[in-house]
Amino acid sequence: MTVYPLPAAELKGEGMTSQRARDRLAAMLKDSGIRDARVIEVIRNLPRHHFIDQALHSRAYENDALPIGHGQTISQPWVVARMTEALLEHFDARQGMPQKVLEIGTGSGYQAAVLAALVPQLFTVERIEALLRQARRRFRQLGLTNLRSRHDDGKLGWPDEAPFDAIILTAAGDTIPTRILDQLSPTGVLVAPVGSPSRQTLIRMRGDGQGDFIQEELGPVSFVPLLGGIG
Repeated sequence: MTVYPLPAAELKGEGMTSQRARDRLAAMLKDSGIRDARVIEVIRNLPRHHFIDQALHSRAYENDALPIGHGQTISQPWVVARMTEALLEHFDARQGMPQKVLEIGTGSGYQAAVLAALVPQLFTVERIEALLRQARRRFRQLGLTNLRSRHDDGKLGWPDEAPFDAIILTAAGDTIPTRILDQLSPTGVLVAPVGSPSRQTLIRMRGDGQGDFIQEELGPVSFVPLLGGIG
């Protein structure tokens, strides 16, 4: 597992952003049903306050979605943990790890940073340029070198780098875009919220190696809509 470099002094936090606050968050995740110790440890070490506006730093380690501008949010830590865990579970059953992962919807960069601590190669696409610029700055400050980002329409995926062992979407559409599903390895896994704004479900689609996908429902969630185009 990739280990984060020691955060710079300004990223370590104090008070409501201290390591003690992160430890409480990690304990909450475990108590709330997150079982993967790797995921919990990454979230315990990652400075979530680094991914939000300073005015919201006191709420960084609460289990809440928070605004990041442009009508977008940073997801609840529990949701980030559950999606990451759901992705890894597919490979644990095969006694392996995903080598190449695609994220659709970089947003603040938080989910991407969690994934980049766990997999060798992480590719992330964001349609809003201003958010991507901020996320890239955060990635550099954290020393993440196994992550590539792209400003593009997320519904297009990243076809030049396909196929991917795993794909994760951090915005909800009525269905999974075919162009994204086509970029998944035949034995890969996709984790995404699907549904209308009033009723969304987290799903996991597992490739059977024969061209078919087995779909599972993992529970209700609430995400911003999956939009096309760039901004």
